[in-house]
Amino acid sequence: MSTPPVTAPLLSAKGLRLAFGGVKAADGIDLDVMPGEFLAIIGPNGAGKTTFINMSTGYLRPQAGSIEFDGQPILGLKPRAIVRRGIGRSFQLPQLFTEHTVLENAALAVASRLGPWSPLTPLLRPAWREEAMDLLERFGLAQVAESRADTLNEGARKLADIAMAVALQPRLLLMDEPTSGVAAAEKMQIVETLVRVLRQSGVTAVFVEHDMDVVARFADRVAVWSQGRIAALGPPAQVLADPVVQRDVIGISTHA
Repeated sequence: MSTPPVTAPLLSAKGLRLAFGGVKAADGIDLDVMPGEFLAIIGPNGAGKTTFINMSTGYLRPQAGSIEFDGQPILGLKPRAIVRRGIGRSFQLPQLFTEHTVLENAALAVASRLGPWSPLTPLLRPAWREEAMDLLERFGLAQVAESRADTLNEGARKLADIAMAVALQPRLLLMDEPTSGVAAAEKMQIVETLVRVLRQSGVTAVFVEHDMDVVARFADRVAVWSQGRIAALGPPAQVLADPVVQRDVIGISTHA
């Protein structure tokens, strides 16, 4: 009987360590992200979740350890170089050009991927506009394409921010709290939209999330951060049922 092929991780972090003074933001992080999966990172504030994203995207450099993307080391690369390798990210606070329209924001992302752009270059040239509009339609934002970014509600701002990241055609997208600030009634629809688009595009995703209903519904695996370490890792049903996770992360008393 033939042995099934072993799938190599898309992102592989080994032994990551980073301290800010006496605070250990990463204390021996080992994590493999597999191609095609949606991995949720949960944990209390200050556990090191965003630090991991920042290390993986070149905004912070660990004091020890290694990070490989598609089998190649990426530590020491600048954020733009990492984007060109195929890793995108979105931020907890959407990074939009608020004085511009949603379409102009998307077109700018398209332009930055296709080549050098300067303010002297027409931003809405036909090819860029067409691709940007197609992207906005996929994210359900076509109806607000001509609206200024600063007029959007928080849910639409989050989607627009992630759409700009997707315009760069990443293979891996790291999202820092994609539902923070979004009205409870909108959360599931927002995540359904972004998961649908990312899966259709073949994008692997890692997302930091505090809403356990979102994690349970959309994550393939869950990694629990605690004081710079991974305290638990596995399928959502298994991890979210762990009494320690329920007590320390979700806030459910196991002695009720």
